[in-house]
Amino acid sequence: MAGRSRRLEQVSATREALLAAAEKLFAEHGVHEVANRQISAEAGQGNNTAVSYHFGTKIDLVRAILRRHAEPIEAGRLRMLEAVGDSTDLRDWVTCSVRPVTDHLESLGSPSWYARFIAQVTGDPALHAVAAEEFKTASPSMRALQDGLNRCLPHLPAEVHAERAAMTRHLITQMTAERERALADGQPTFRDSWSATATGLIDVIVVLWKAPVTREP
Repeated sequence: MAGRSRRLEQVSATREALLAAAEKLFAEHGVHEVANRQISAEAGQGNNTAVSYHFGTKIDLVRAILRRHAEPIEAGRLRMLEAVGDSTDLRDWVTCSVRPVTDHLESLGSPSWYARFIAQVTGDPALHAVAAEEFKTASPSMRALQDGLNRCLPHLPAEVHAERAAMTRHLITQMTAERERALADGQPTFRDSWSATATGLIDVIVVLWKAPVTREP
């Protein structure tokens, strides 16, 4: 029994090492530029087949990394949504979009690679759909968030709402990736903390949602 327990611990530790190594390399170089043997080497594994043994395909590995971070982000968003309740203040709902992500990034310390990993994956046409599917599955709170935004902005046409939701995602993804990269490289950042970064993003995104809708002639 003790031997089985140790074996399970070893398997878990190996998986975690491979996930961390893959996240770092994917963030720095892009998913398609990294070979499984490079991930194994970064994780300190002598077996070049370790990635395929533990995860299967590279897409499966990407999914595993996404799920690794989805749980704490979702938990944070659910807590914020509970506090917001039935608010009709747009800023409350935008905060629920932004702060679960920045809070999680702060919890990772520095250097971290998650924000840059997300930027790589969502910017890749072959992986964008994978990420979208994982976010939808792992984050049921996003439906409540969408409903809250709809209540605050009932005049927005559905297609404009969808467009501005996409703009919101891009802003969060790119600005957090830029800050994460600057921190890792020891470069100056626009704001002195993740919390302040969230505040700046929220300020801009609130204005984005409130922008007029101009119809083409």
